[in-house]
Amino acid sequence: MRQLVLEKPSLDEAYEAVRNGIAQRRMLLIVGNCTVDYVGRASSKLSPGERVLIIKPDGSTLIHRPRDYAPVNWQPPGSIFKTRLVDGCLHIRAYRRKGGEVLDIAFDRVALVAIFHLIDDGEFYLYASEEDMKQAILHDPSLLEEGFKPIETEKPVEPGFIDILGVDKEGVLTVVEIKRRAADRAAVLQLKSYVDALRAETRRRIRGILAAPSLAKGAQSLMAALDLEFKPLSPRRCADILRARRGRRLTEYLNVKGEKRREESGSQP
Repeated sequence: MRQLVLEKPSLDEAYEAVRNGIAQRRMLLIVGNCTVDYVGRASSKLSPGERVLIIKPDGSTLIHRPRDYAPVNWQPPGSIFKTRLVDGCLHIRAYRRKGGEVLDIAFDRVALVAIFHLIDDGEFYLYASEEDMKQAILHDPSLLEEGFKPIETEKPVEPGFIDILGVDKEGVLTVVEIKRRAADRAAVLQLKSYVDALRAETRRRIRGILAAPSLAKGAQSLMAALDLEFKPLSPRRCADILRARRGRRLTEYLNVKGEKRREESGSQP
């Protein structure tokens, strides 16, 4: 990681460093006293204060105050920058052609300029929650097993709520308890209580399935003793299925809207 760090630079030094960093598409971190003016979809003005400005190689621009997690002003990727020294201030202008948005940051004092050449090729995985895992099974029941058919979700029974109630390919009533992390003995006993409560209600044969990424130590032997079943279920796989589903639904929606517009205008595809 190559870097340049200037502590308490003059405005001239800060100007040169910032201008070169932007031209080289580096990550910039600028700390100092500034005002911020924005004109675009709306307009805003931020009076002087000590803040952090982050400029990313893709043109993203974020201004953070020393409180709150969200930036107080920002521009999305694709911004075009112009850097100037005017009236004793370092002006950094981030402009977006789309929408004509202009963000003008003016520093009268700079405490720090840090410029980094960062390399990040890592993939980001946002794994599914238990609710997402449930939705993935409802969308694709074969995730659990072939022939499984969901009937009801969050079915109330005396000990709590059954995540998914369904029938297997043989028509056997099946209770499914979902865990996002390794299922422990407490999860096994929870499933057993649901199975017992439902069996008392229906007097039918009931299967109990614990769906989770893995089983914690001691859980497998307890499941065998209680005649329950384990089905491995990957949160990442569930997240991929939901992501693909959302993508298809958006495409289908856009296609339907396009067809409707063509019908209304009388044009051909």
